[in-house]
Amino acid sequence: MRAVRLNEIGGPEKLHVEDVPQPEPGPGEILVRVARAAYNRRDVYITQGLYPGIALPVTPGSDGAGVVAALGAGVAGPAVGTRVVINPQLRWVEGGAPVSASSSILGMPVDGTFADYCVAPAANVYRTPTGLTDDEAAALPLAGLTAYRATFTRGRISKDDVVLVTGVGGGVQTFVLLYCKHVGARAIVTSGSDEKLERAKALGADVAINYRTSAAWHKDVRGASDGGPTLIVDSTGGDTLGKCLEIARPCARVVTYGGTTGDATIRPFSIFWKSLDVLGTSMGSPSDFAAMLELFEAGLRPVVDRVFAMDECAAAAERMLHSEQFGKVVLAIA
Repeated sequence: MRAVRLNEIGGPEKLHVEDVPQPEPGPGEILVRVARAAYNRRDVYITQGLYPGIALPVTPGSDGAGVVAALGAGVAGPAVGTRVVINPQLRWVEGGAPVSASSSILGMPVDGTFADYCVAPAANVYRTPTGLTDDEAAALPLAGLTAYRATFTRGRISKDDVVLVTGVGGGVQTFVLLYCKHVGARAIVTSGSDEKLERAKALGADVAINYRTSAAWHKDVRGASDGGPTLIVDSTGGDTLGKCLEIARPCARVVTYGGTTGDATIRPFSIFWKSLDVLGTSMGSPSDFAAMLELFEAGLRPVVDRVFAMDECAAAAERMLHSEQFGKVVLAIA
């Protein structure tokens, strides 16, 4: 079969397509014929050597959608030919530290979805929500799950919330915006791109603020939120996270799932004086994944940025590297 392979560190240009043996499903596993896969920033970080525990060579890709090709021993279904989507979070630990030494994510060190075929545990293979295209289904898994846990499970969003979504346009934050509007919450988004802000407004963002043209963007957020956001979802860390804590409304929830701009310097006063809940999150549980799929079964549609051919795998990763996308970058496998 054909697969996108990373044999050495060196950035997106090191991704290339080659022929590799087709995997076979073992006991308790399902072989999926992949139709579409999608990129996450994790895939780009791995090409740069910026991810822990890198093991090469590997087939990247955490997001994938296709059809069941074969069932391993002891697996009752879904039946061969069923359209499915894969939950990339492997060995989630319920009741303890969810992300542990035993947990993993499809796409490294385990070979992932950027290939004609992919093997996954049967428990990680779900029917594709009705009405979604393969492009849309492939856009769901990692980003949709991370956003669901951040917004619903950890953030406890309600229709009465005023939500700040920092850095809208990336996969996860675009899903966060979709979820905010789905429940009827008010959404304030930030970005350094006017084009992305306009697209966010088209998705329902109530207020859109450019942090590049407004040096005091956090004060603009406070002014637009009648005393500060009640829920903040952030992946940037750094100075942004410190400002988020500063402007959060008393008793607000501040959820963080990343640190793309580095470590943050924060004022403890902002946390204890306002009784803030500062919550960390990463990926999500099987129940989170199932609940996330139900939202799309009910009519939500993910945002697909652009679809690349499999041979354009390096160019697709470059688009992610330079944060040019709005929504999910998809790879056409079949």
